[in-house]
Amino acid sequence: MSTPSPLHAVHEALGAAFTDFAGWAMPLRYGSELAEHKAVRTAAGLFDLSHMGEIELTGPDAAKALDHALVGKLSAVKPGKARYTMICDTDGGVLDDLVVYRLAAEKYLVVANASNAATVAAELRERAAGFDVEVADRSADLALIAVQGPTSAAIIREVTGADLDTLAYYASVPATAAGHDVLLARTGYTGEDGFEIYVDGPLAAEVWQALTAAGAPHGLTPAGLACRDTLRLEAGMPLYGNELSADLTPFDAALGRVVKFDKAGGFVGQAALERRRDADVPEKVLVGLVGTGKRAPRHGYAVLDADGTEVGTVTSGALSPTLGHPIAMAYVPIAVSGPGTALTVDIRGTQAPVEVVKLPFYQRPA
Repeated sequence: MSTPSPLHAVHEALGAAFTDFAGWAMPLRYGSELAEHKAVRTAAGLFDLSHMGEIELTGPDAAKALDHALVGKLSAVKPGKARYTMICDTDGGVLDDLVVYRLAAEKYLVVANASNAATVAAELRERAAGFDVEVADRSADLALIAVQGPTSAAIIREVTGADLDTLAYYASVPATAAGHDVLLARTGYTGEDGFEIYVDGPLAAEVWQALTAAGAPHGLTPAGLACRDTLRLEAGMPLYGNELSADLTPFDAALGRVVKFDKAGGFVGQAALERRRDADVPEKVLVGLVGTGKRAPRHGYAVLDADGTEVGTVTSGALSPTLGHPIAMAYVPIAVSGPGTALTVDIRGTQAPVEVVKLPFYQRPA
């Protein structure tokens, strides 16, 4: 049986269609996913992300433990800031991609994907052995609510009173919402300006309702996981299980920049990642594909070269609501990875023409 979110009753009252996602019953959509997607691009969307995993590391060696456990240099992150990073196995394969917040000098919050939360918590406990740090899985205690879109700052400012002029992207600050203490972060997964609010689960409904009331004049719309996926695809953001997996390294996904080798004591997977970094030519690279018409490439569809030979596989694809044409990401050999390269995708027996483009597909206006 799927685990309900702390906001399940709220979603039911809104008429949400639910889906099982990594063992959680989460809202897929409330009405039209196209309308929800467009609301995020033009105004703001309200998301329940309580399925995400949250693991706290507290203690004098918290920074050292994370430097050892993850590929990033978390000791270099200042309190109040956050960093996108990954946890890899000894062979360099990605176990999950993460956002890590440094809440204080000796306290971090690691946010993991729902499907990998238990694995990440277990790995962090194992890798923290020998360090003076406590690892606590807070996933069952915390709810996570996101407000994403051009009007999100106005909504968050009204509800929290926080000074958003000094809250940079990938930063967080303690705040108050609906009279409750929360962690307010300027992070998101949509390609828009946006905020994420971490709050104790039993208090989540009050925060949701406060955001709903404040957001009404600003076009705030409840949004489900379906539009979250098309939003992140347009922004060229990877999804674990699609663009990232234990069979791929950060370098395969063109994310080698998140791997920091200048850390005292080394880290799990370092030797394998050094070999991958130093390889002359990668076997495959992640690219963007754009097509025409209304038939979109989907996950698992074959990518073909000009001779009709299969050269890759689509990892994510959809008809872009913002751009109005099909978009996809795929792993292909470097020989056919250059922008402008003409390829095709086998869409249920029909070879649909596509062109390689540089990611992302969409960037919000400056």
